[in-house]
Amino acid sequence: MQILKPIAAALAIVAALALPAMAQAPEKKDVKLGVGGASSLYYLPLALTEQLGHFKEQGLNVEVSDFKGGSQSLQALIGGSADVVTGAYEHTLRMQQKGQDILAVVELGRYPGISIGIKADKAAAYKSAADLKGMKIGVTAPGSSTNMIAWYVMAKAGLTKDDASFIGVGTGAGAVAAIQKGEIDAISNIEPVMAKLEKEGLVKIVAETRTTAGTTAMLGGAMPAAVLYLKRDFATKNPNTVQALTNAFYKTLKWMKTATPEQIAQKVPAEYLLGDKATYIAAVNASRQAYSEDGVVSLQGQKRSLDFLKQFEAAFKDVKEDALAKTWDGRFVKKAAEVVK
Repeated sequence: MQILKPIAAALAIVAALALPAMAQAPEKKDVKLGVGGASSLYYLPLALTEQLGHFKEQGLNVEVSDFKGGSQSLQALIGGSADVVTGAYEHTLRMQQKGQDILAVVELGRYPGISIGIKADKAAAYKSAADLKGMKIGVTAPGSSTNMIAWYVMAKAGLTKDDASFIGVGTGAGAVAAIQKGEIDAISNIEPVMAKLEKEGLVKIVAETRTTAGTTAMLGGAMPAAVLYLKRDFATKNPNTVQALTNAFYKTLKWMKTATPEQIAQKVPAEYLLGDKATYIAAVNASRQAYSEDGVVSLQGQKRSLDFLKQFEAAFKDVKEDALAKTWDGRFVKKAAEVVK
C-alpha cells in the first residue's frame, strides 16, 4: 500500500496536468483556409506548416482552398466559404474601412516579397516608374497585394491607378506564360515566378521587396505582408481553434529560422518548384529576409501599411492611426511564444 500511494499521487498529478490541455482542444477541428497562390513563396509558411504536420499536431484538420489571388480568398472569407485566410495584412485595413470586422492574429511575412519586372524587350526604354504609364501589367489577381504594390510605385511616380491596365495571371505557370506570349508588358508578382522569369532573361527586375535593402528602398522599412486573418466573431467563438492555428504557424516560423533552402525545397510539394528545383532554392535563399521572425505585426509596420494605402486609396486619406487597433490581436501569438517548443 505504501508503494501504491506515491504511484497514485503521481497519476493524480499527470491527470491534473492533462486537464488544461484537454480544455484547450479546438472548438472547430475542421477548418477551411483560403489562400491566393499557395505555391508562391509569399505563402511558404503555409505550405511548410501543412507538410511538417504542425496543423495535425494541434488537433486540426485544415482544408486549403487555393485561389488565383488574395482578393479572391478574401471574398471567400466574407462569403463564408472560408473560416480563415492567409493573405496580405492590408486587406484587414481595407475591410475595417468597409465595416467588416477582419483582423490578423499572426504575421507570416514582414516584407511583401513582391517584385516588379519589365519585359526584356521593353526594359532598355524603362527609366522610372513613370514609364509604367500605358502598360499592361500582370498581377496575381486584380486588387491583390501584387496589384497594390504596382499602384503604390505608380502613385509615388505621379501616376493614377488608371494609367495602366492590370491583368490577373496567377502565381505559377500562367504568369510565366503571360510574359512568354507577350500578353503583358510588365509583371508584379512573387517568388518563385519572378526568379524563374529573371533567370530565363524574360524580365528585368526594377523594384523588389524580397530583401531588407529592397523593401527599405521602396517602402521605407518593414511592412507586414502575409498574415493569418479572420472575422473577429470567429475568434470569439473559437479561441482555442485560433490559438491552435497560431501555434502551428509559430512553430513553422521557428523551424524556418534554422532550415536551409535545400531542406525547405525538400518539404514543399514537387509542383511548387515549377520544374526547376535549383531556381526555387535560389529564390528561397533570396527571400529569407522576408519572413517574420516572431509572428508579431509591429505597430510601426501597421502604420507603414496605412501610409502605403493612403498613396493610392482615396478612402484612406483621412483615416487616423487609432483605426489600426482593430486590425491586430496579438494575444494568440504571445501565448504561442510561451507554449510552442
